[in-house]
Amino acid sequence: MEEKTLLFNIGPIWFDGTICLMVLLTCVIVFGIVYFCTRNIQMKPKGKQNVIEYLIDFVRSIITDNMPSKEVTNFHLLAFTMFMFVLVANIIGLVTKVAIGDYTYWKSPTADPMVTLTLALIMIALTHFFSVSRFGLKGYFKNSFLSPVSFLMPIKLMEEFTNLLTLALRLYGNIFAGEVLLGLIAGLVSSVGLWTIPLAIPLEMIWLAFSLFIGAIQAFIFVTLSMVYMAHKVEVEE
Repeated sequence: MEEKTLLFNIGPIWFDGTICLMVLLTCVIVFGIVYFCTRNIQMKPKGKQNVIEYLIDFVRSIITDNMPSKEVTNFHLLAFTMFMFVLVANIIGLVTKVAIGDYTYWKSPTADPMVTLTLALIMIALTHFFSVSRFGLKGYFKNSFLSPVSFLMPIKLMEEFTNLLTLALRLYGNIFAGEVLLGLIAGLVSSVGLWTIPLAIPLEMIWLAFSLFIGAIQAFIFVTLSMVYMAHKVEVEE
């Protein structure tokens, strides 16, 4: 059965209401996690403060591995924010999925290609923005497309397009596939019979755990690749 989502329009522009609500919910959850874990910060962290500090250090290590140490502070907040958003967006629809009739009211935002394309476009656009801010328009163009040799310019232009697609579609494909397979396993009971429950429940739990792992890995890969692309734009090509 084809999945349907809530649609609404503002003038001539149509919006996916389910995705809009899930993106908003993801933002609220990320804010709530950070706010909860950073209340009453102590010099000797424990409990919830340890969790948020571990995540901060983890994201910092991603930047350190892909950019010069002097750039870590400049992009740490951006990378941490993106990591938390993508992580929560990936797993929010894997924990549960709400569908009434043909309409889906709850799903992972990153299981929608427009969301992942938007996230990828934001990161790619920021790489160009920071490059222009650092080198000026002329220096940006030379560093991004004419270095180390000018005849590579067509390839570098094509690379910008492929970077956008790979960053978006890798994330979308993995999360969408996880949700589809969870739905297929859950539908096994209703389509075959109640006798499949002893088989369906362990399969559902195993695939859920695996999907949560994949969701975390995809958040890591998304931020890592974003920082790699950023490094290419803010460092001088030799």
